[in-house]
Order: sequence, then structure tokens, then C-alpha cells
Amino acid sequence: MTITDDHDTEAAPPTARQRRAARIAEAAGGGWALLLLKVVLLGLILALALYAGLVLSRTGQWVAAVIVVAVAALAVWIYFSRGRLPAKYLMPGLVFLFVFQVFAALYTGYVAFTNYGTGHNSDKDSAVNALMLSAQERVPDSPAYELTVLEQLGEFSFLVTAPDGDVAVGGTDRPLEQVEGAKMDGDKAVGLDGYSALTFGDIVANQSQIADMSVPLSDDPNDGALRTPDGSRAYVYTSALEYDEAAGTMTDTRSGVVYSDIGTGAFTAADGTELTPGWQIVVGFDNFTRAFSEESIRGPFVSVLIWTFVFAFLSVFTCFALGLFLAIVFNDPRMKSKRYYRVLMILPYAFPGFLSALVWAGMMNQEFGFLNVVLFGGADIPWLTNEWLAKFSIILVNLWLGFPYMFLICTGALQSIPDDVQEAARVDGANAWQIFRSIKLPLLFVAVAPLLISSFAFNFNNFSLIYMLTGGGPRDVTAGVNVGATDILITMVYKVAFVGSTSDYGLASAFSIIIFILVATISVIAFRRTKALEDLN
Repeated sequence: MTITDDHDTEAAPPTARQRRAARIAEAAGGGWALLLLKVVLLGLILALALYAGLVLSRTGQWVAAVIVVAVAALAVWIYFSRGRLPAKYLMPGLVFLFVFQVFAALYTGYVAFTNYGTGHNSDKDSAVNALMLSAQERVPDSPAYELTVLEQLGEFSFLVTAPDGDVAVGGTDRPLEQVEGAKMDGDKAVGLDGYSALTFGDIVANQSQIADMSVPLSDDPNDGALRTPDGSRAYVYTSALEYDEAAGTMTDTRSGVVYSDIGTGAFTAADGTELTPGWQIVVGFDNFTRAFSEESIRGPFVSVLIWTFVFAFLSVFTCFALGLFLAIVFNDPRMKSKRYYRVLMILPYAFPGFLSALVWAGMMNQEFGFLNVVLFGGADIPWLTNEWLAKFSIILVNLWLGFPYMFLICTGALQSIPDDVQEAARVDGANAWQIFRSIKLPLLFVAVAPLLISSFAFNFNNFSLIYMLTGGGPRDVTAGVNVGATDILITMVYKVAFVGSTSDYGLASAFSIIIFILVATISVIAFRRTKALEDLN
């Protein structure tokens, strides 16, 4: 008789159920395929973050570079760690929340207190360089510098060989620095470690960009810069403007006029003439002061503000009234074929709003629009070019776009009202109007009041309808900002920031903050008032 120890027995083979459970667990865990995908995706994210960090650090934005790399490293640590399941789910959302919401809001707030805009979109050093560059002229009989154009991380540099044989490298924002160990072809430097030399084809492909380059000879902009007409030789150019950093002045050597830095973000002459471009500075509350003090801005701003409130209120009121009326009609049990009519009612809501606005803009064309040609027998009605008709047209089109939403909301709210409440009112002798006014409408407001508030906030910033239908026109030519009769605050902000030959991002950001304060205040007050309706439940 043979005695065997329990440790010597072989484990029993897994059953079919155990094998199936193992396959399910492996599939749920993802196995090696999911791990490989995770490694590849996180590797790409980390590589992009490192590249972005290098680019940001080269431009001197060290804080942003550190934040980008730190967030990428944190993501890699979280997703390669065991556990931390909440962090794995929250990480993408938090990143997008910060980039698209928090950072955008904070940056808008910062810009509102600056003079950022056309002619003031960089720092003082960049403005000085731009001014000196704009007045550059080639020095007569300038010696020729042998040139090789280099590229590093998408940025071009000049590798030049001076007539005395010295080799230096520099870029648009980097003055020439002498280098050792350059690759030579005879007496000409043709390469440098860490850089790629451009071929003739590369130079031709980037000819305009290379021709616009101006590489300073030294840290003193008055010493001049090197420019090249052909990519093979560079010549010395000096500026007709002379900059005195200690005095903070820019002198035009041709006319003798002295422009001084008086704290307005631009070099200004004694007669008030400014040299452009200037530079970005913090101006405090000046943009908010301009919005309410300068008549050329205050008048249009107040008009746009009043029309914005009127437009938002009428849009909500008309859409709600028509939606409620149709909901009551289609909620009547005597109504036949309600499902088909309801489909037709929600069709305007099914199409994108900006496309519907474009279609209506074509139908309201003064010369060949459907309304004038067909419905009004060829009448010449300026639907979109007359101030009051344009406002009426906007309300009409927004009614077309908005009533289906209110119809659906009101239909659901009406159907949720208990029938026994209405029956009790009828027993007490109430007529249909009394039941609607005293029972249905208050109970309806309990459900739809928050939606009416959100609809008001949405129409307060209904950019696409205004811009696609009228473009904010007709234009107010007397205004100090680009604004029209049908502009609401958000379209006025867009025009101030992005439309026209000049842009004033600081003023536009100030308007944005004002809009935020108005909408937030109205929403808070309205939501507090709606709490009284909760007692009806």
C-alpha cells in the first residue's frame, strides 16, 4: 500500500466553468492588448507634452512648460498605478475642464485689464524690434556675409561667416553668437551640431519666410541686423529709428522727432502721434471705464444692452406662449391624429439652428427672397436691412426655432398634472379658464420655470441666430465700435475682438465680464424667486 502526501498530488485540471471564468476575467481586464494600447497612448501623450515643454521653454514660458510636463507625468503615474480608479476616471474631465473653462475664464479676466489688441499684442522688446525692423534700410557698401540657413525644432537660424572669418549663429529673436566647431566647406560654415542645414529646395519652399528674417548683430538694436535676399548671402541693415533704452525714447533720425514711453504702451511724440506697434500693458479698469464713460462706446453699448434684454425676453415669452398653446390643443383628448401633428411641430427643432437661420436669411432677401417674391407679390420689403423690420425678423425666426422645445416641455408638464385635481376643481364649479389659471399654470411653472430661466440665458448669448441672419446689421456708423442695430452683447463682443481692421481684445474681454455678471445676477435672482413655486408641490 502506497501512501501519498497531499503536497505531492497534482492539482486537478480546471473545469470548463473555471476556464470560462478565467477567459471572462482576462477579457474584463483587457489583457496584454489593453496594456499595449495604454503604453502607446500614454507614450504619445508624454512625448507631446515634452515637445510642448521644449517649445514653451524656448519662448521663455517656463511656468506653462512645467505645468504641461507635470500634468503629463501625473497622468502616466495615475494610469500605471494599481487602484486609484476614481482618479483614472476624473483625470480627462478635469484636464478639459481646466483648459476649456477655468483657464479660458481666467485669461479673459486678465485680458480685460490690459490694452491687448491690434498694435498692442506683444511685449516692449518685441515692439522695439518690430519698429526698428519696419524702418530698416540696407547699409551702403555693406560687406557680404556667407550664409547657411539652419533649422531646429521648426525654427530657422542664420549661420554666417563674416568677412574676417568669424562664424556666428542667430535667429530672429536671438542676436548673433560666435560658435566653435562649425562644419566648414572651404572658408564657409555649412553646418552646426544640433541643427539641420536647409537645401536649395528647402530655401525655395520657405523663401518668403527666410527673406523676412532679420537677425540682430548684437543685443543693441541700433547696431543693425542681417537680412538675406537669396538665402546664400546676408547683408547689414540698420534702422532709421534710434532706440535709447535708458531714456525710453525712440528717435526718427530722418525727421528728428523724439517718441517717448509715457506709460500708454506706445512711443508717443509731443503732439500725441504714436508709433505702432506698441506693447501690451496692464491698464487696470480703463476698459470698463471706457465702456461707460466714452460717449462713442457708451451710447451703442446701452442700446445693445437694452435690445439684448428685449430680445431675450420676447424670445422666451413668444416661444413659451406658442408652445403652451399648442401643447394645450394637442393635449385635448378630442384631438385626432395627434402623433402626426406632433412630428410636424418638432421639425424646426430637428434642424441645426444656424442652417435654419441661413435659409430664413435667403427667404427674407429684399430682391429675390421667397417672402417678397411669392407671398407679397414682388414687394420690396427690407426685412433684414431696416432696423425695426430686422428686429422683428429676428424675433420671428427665433420663434420658429424655439417653440418646438417649449411645446415638448409643456406637453410633458401638462400630462404630469393629476386628473383628479382637475376633476375636483370641476366639481367645485370652476370653469376651464379658472382651472388653467389657478391649477394648471402654477403647477406648470413648477416644472418649466428653471427651463425658462436657462432659455433666457441662452437667448442672452444667442450668437448664431443674430450673426447668421443679419450679421448684427444694419451698421451704426456713428458708433465708436463696430456695432449694428440688431447686435446683442455677444455679437458686439465678437465684432470688437475679431471683425474689422482693428481688434480690441481688452475691451471685448471687459464686455464679456459684464455679460457674465448680468447673466449670473439675473439667474441667481430668478432661481431664488422660483423657490416659492416649490410650495405648490
